[in-house]
Amino acid sequence: MLNNAARMADVGMSDRAIHTNARTDMKFISLYSTSFSEVVSEAKEAGYTEPDPRDDLAGTDVSRKVIILARESGLKLELSDIPVQSLVPEPPRGIASAEEFLQHLPQFDLDDQTTRRCRKCREVLRYVGVVDAINQKGGVELKRYKKEHPFAQLSGFDNNIAFTTERYNKQPLIIGGPGAGAEVTAGGVFSDILPLASYLGAPS
Repeated sequence: MLNNAARMADVGMSDRAIHTNARTDMKFISLYSTSFSEVVSEAKEAGYTEPDPRDDLAGTDVSRKVIILARESGLKLELSDIPVQSLVPEPPRGIASAEEFLQHLPQFDLDDQTTRRCRKCREVLRYVGVVDAINQKGGVELKRYKKEHPFAQLSGFDNNIAFTTERYNKQPLIIGGPGAGAEVTAGGVFSDILPLASYLGAPS
């Protein structure tokens, strides 16, 4: 993902926008049949969230990804420059433990009108990070997508990233795959360690 962003910048294929759906979208499409609090609890039990799901729901992880992608695209942004729509309800933000937070979360499930409106318009909800290269800004927010959109067609805890550039304009370049879980994370870390070890002189 980062290699693609860097290579497009290197060859002068300037980015116009980068959209990445967050691991923390928590299968919002399933909100048609279950509640937000249930989806969050299931994701935590499956190991797809941080130990405290609020770290994901607050958008911190997504905003870091936005910063990384923005900088790879040549933008000079800081975390303080990224507005974030937190999915953590205001009242339970100060609760000490993650377990207690999950116990209180059902009281703050998303308004049924939101999901009904999406269902009526054939849309789904996705929690996304956006890099707007033209206006040199980024953000994290909950957005609605038509069911035909690549972000709406994700299954399980897959992630997608869409590059809109001068050449990939009418149809963005889409990169997708598993975006969470211990094995996937470990594999990603290992793939970063290998070139670093080679650079430091480790035998191949």
